[in-house]
Amino acid sequence: MKIPLRILVEGALSIALAVVLSYFKLFSMPQGGSVSLTLLPLLIFAFRNGWRYGIFVGAVTGLLRLMLGGYVVHPLQALLDYPVASGLIGIAGFFPRGKWLGVLCACFANFAAAVLSGVVFFASYAPEGANIWLYSILYNGSSVLPETAILMALVYIIMPRLEKFR
Repeated sequence: MKIPLRILVEGALSIALAVVLSYFKLFSMPQGGSVSLTLLPLLIFAFRNGWRYGIFVGAVTGLLRLMLGGYVVHPLQALLDYPVASGLIGIAGFFPRGKWLGVLCACFANFAAAVLSGVVFFASYAPEGANIWLYSILYNGSSVLPETAILMALVYIIMPRLEKFR
């Protein structure tokens, strides 16, 4: 399979930008989790190049973030929180014309991976007697909801400007 040079370069730049943006947090949660613009280059890449390339670039970004200092308590948790969660952002590429739906679905898939990881591996952080699923949903939702709203607004601002560079 021969990948066009433009996609290779754009993918590499998206990965690099996503990793750099992961170090700048708009705000952080007390036990981890944060709101950042890490997913923005991945979303834009997926919209421009489709879901196959988008999932691959997202997964590579997640692996790179994991290798550069990810928080790991179990190998399966590391996969769920990093390459799987970031790779799922690539599903935005299924919706090249419906940007809001693409951002919503991609962020929901990312959220689902985080919730599953939270239920399986971080249940000990939940208050005594709390429903673990509800705890994980509320905890992860507190950062994913504002991040999704910010990403949706930025995608709508940035994407029309990038269309002329096709």
